Amino acid sequence: MQSVIRIGSRESRLAVKQAEMIREQIQKCDPHLLVEIITMKTTGDKILDRSLESVGGKGLFVKELDLALAEGTIDLAVHSLKDMPMEETSEFPILAYSKREDPRDVLIYRNRENEKNDKEESALERSGAVIGTSSKRRMIQIQRLYPNAVFKGLRGNIQTRLRKLEEEEYDAAVLAAAGIKRLQMDAVIGRYFSVEEVIPAAGQGILAVQGRKEFLEDTVKWRQYVDDRESRIQAAAERSFIRVLDGGCTSPCAAYAQVRGNEVELTGLYYHEESGQYFVDKVSSNVEKALSIGENLALKMKRQFGER
Repeated sequence: MQSVIRIGSRESRLAVKQAEMIREQIQKCDPHLLVEIITMKTTGDKILDRSLESVGGKGLFVKELDLALAEGTIDLAVHSLKDMPMEETSEFPILAYSKREDPRDVLIYRNRENEKNDKEESALERSGAVIGTSSKRRMIQIQRLYPNAVFKGLRGNIQTRLRKLEEEEYDAAVLAAAGIKRLQMDAVIGRYFSVEEVIPAAGQGILAVQGRKEFLEDTVKWRQYVDDRESRIQAAAERSFIRVLDGGCTSPCAAYAQVRGNEVELTGLYYHEESGQYFVDKVSSNVEKALSIGENLALKMKRQFGER
């Protein structure tokens, strides 16, 4: 096993916090092991004035880290799984999946002083209320909850989005609960959307530890401290569903799996571009078939709802 492990991370406060969480878990294997965090800015972090759909999708958040892995500058990269392309490369496999944080999406109001948030909820029900998000997946589902609201693009790290919420023409913003909780900023959350109200992005709340394929043997000792069985099953089901539908940042498809003992239940959202409608279906199976149930549900929904 290496005496020094170098973890690559994006520069944001959340990304560094997530890398630190993985470092702490790896060091449980050997407290004397030196684990360094090397930060870098990715293309996705630099382009904030356009939606991801228009500039290349999820790969923009991993390109620089993949290059650093290839060059040997880092040994591991820590990503939010939801930000990773659906196609995993054999050269840089995902070595471990963290225990999942809260997978839900949340609403943050511009005015966060009212504890009951009744006033802010009423404001969102008026015609023309502005909700900040650049995610079409979030837009199409939240539109049903707030039919009079309009959506305005909002990108950047958590601190940037909160600042824009305060300074620009937004009444509320939608973010992932996982990042806010990891930064211990729960107090800013105004409303949690249930996973039935807003189906999460595939992998939301899970951290992926990526590395070079030749590093696999060195992971044996520390993987038991990092890798979570339930998250691995959820990731397989959710990502296979999106992969079959060619989804990602360029598509508003969504998937969420729940594991109960040896059973996994997958809920999938299929979006029909031409009609602008979306459809939801679910399926259950043994956890050993997590990969295939995602693929099969996607194919079923494509056949059922694709020709409209």
